[in-house]
Amino acid sequence: MSPWVVGLVLFSAVLHASWNALLKGGSDRLHSVTVMTVAASVVSAVWVPFLPVPRVESWFYIGLSVALHVVYNLLLVMAYRHGDLGVTYPIARGSSPLLVAAGAAILAGERLDAFTLVGIVLVCGGIFGLARECRGAKLSRVIAPAILTGVTIAAYTVVDGLGSRASGNSWAYAAWLFLATGPAMLPVWAWRRRAPGGPVRLGAASLRSAAGGVVSLVAYAIVIWAASISPMGPVSALRESSVVVAAVLGWLFLGERLGWWRLVACAVVASGAACLGLRG
Repeated sequence: MSPWVVGLVLFSAVLHASWNALLKGGSDRLHSVTVMTVAASVVSAVWVPFLPVPRVESWFYIGLSVALHVVYNLLLVMAYRHGDLGVTYPIARGSSPLLVAAGAAILAGERLDAFTLVGIVLVCGGIFGLARECRGAKLSRVIAPAILTGVTIAAYTVVDGLGSRASGNSWAYAAWLFLATGPAMLPVWAWRRRAPGGPVRLGAASLRSAAGGVVSLVAYAIVIWAASISPMGPVSALRESSVVVAAVLGWLFLGERLGWWRLVACAVVASGAACLGLRG
């Protein structure tokens, strides 16, 4: 990976943690994440006419990724309902490369080398360290949706890595992906609303969410582009540095506790994810 790509992926990591902090800080997170996806769709609609149409081979991946992103959004809302950003986010992001490595070993017969084993130990140790902050019933309400979120992250990362390469143009792939995800979220939002048919208020919070949607679009478009020209493992690993950024943002803007234990656990998760991503 060139220094230019590394720098952009690290910038994407900061952007990703930032829009997650914005989502966590909202009072109606399902509404917020829906506004985010719709805003990203609107920006993509402006972008699409200036880009080539993705090759037909990539449309299956786009459709599958849209479905995975809708599930991801719902799981993220569920996880943030009970857990701090500085706990939930690292578990979700860190468990993703862990699950990819485990799945590759079980389903594809890939050999677990020493680098991979170190990564697994670090990620598991970091997640267990973060789990110490959850007690009783809260443990299952935080850990389970966070790990399920990690499953969807692992799935759409691989799908989009393959799809962007098949599309012929990674920017066009990203534009059509975001263009389709917003409309796909709207029926889910309508179904899950607390007061069906009630008024929809678009105030300052919605404007902030819309801005977060644009940030999420830029962040993930960078990752899709990077994965189309560089190995997916290192790209994914670099992006996981966002777990430390998320812990700091939670402390600065959400009033979350940032003791040395949480900060070290987040750093351990990020290190383990880097080992897993760089194993190839």
